[in-house]
Amino acid sequence: MMTRLSVNINKVATLRNARGGDMPNVLKFATDCEAFGADGITVHPRPDERHIRKSDVYDLRRLLRTEFNIEGYPAPEFIDLVLKVKPEQVTLVPDAPDVLTSCAGWDTETHLEFLTRLVEKFNSAMIRTSIFIDPIPERIELAAKTGTDRIELYTEPYAALYPQNPEKAVAPFVEAAKLAHKLGIGVNAGHDLNLENLKYFRENVPYLAEVSIGHALISDALYLGIEETIRRYKACLKIG
Repeated sequence: MMTRLSVNINKVATLRNARGGDMPNVLKFATDCEAFGADGITVHPRPDERHIRKSDVYDLRRLLRTEFNIEGYPAPEFIDLVLKVKPEQVTLVPDAPDVLTSCAGWDTETHLEFLTRLVEKFNSAMIRTSIFIDPIPERIELAAKTGTDRIELYTEPYAALYPQNPEKAVAPFVEAAKLAHKLGIGVNAGHDLNLENLKYFRENVPYLAEVSIGHALISDALYLGIEETIRRYKACLKIG
């Protein structure tokens, strides 16, 4: 199966907001990413709008021609935004509003009822749901009980261990993907994937539908340019 690349453009919005004004233009950057081969665009709007703003989300929905993925903590205002914008996918993350970046997946045992209600709400609006999760079998089994369409595997532990022991680093994710597939849910992945570790992850983790990459990809683009960067990331996702 082809693994899709969704480009997280939060860092572009952070750069814009650092000086005010509209440089770089987030909307043009997103549509250029599409033109250069990205299969989707991801944003993570936070309550303080320190990077992506609500207005960006509405504008992007109007312009994008590929898949739009909105990720975030399902506070009431986030739920309302997603239901109004109707992206192709919503990724539910357990972040508190003040955290710098996502740092763990959902405890699906503790939050099973909460997540089940959310999945029902988004699915009734024809929005595909994905639950951000660690590669822990018991949590994946409970995620499946929510009715979610997909999970997104939190890959920071893989990225941290990969330089020392790639086989050990990827092993839990291989088993997690196999289990998710057996349970009838799709598999996404994201967090700290980059040009050094992505190809190995793709070659070893089965049933991988999508990766969402932002920080590393935007950092690489500072040196390589965004068109060449997307080309290289897409090449990492090809097998054979």
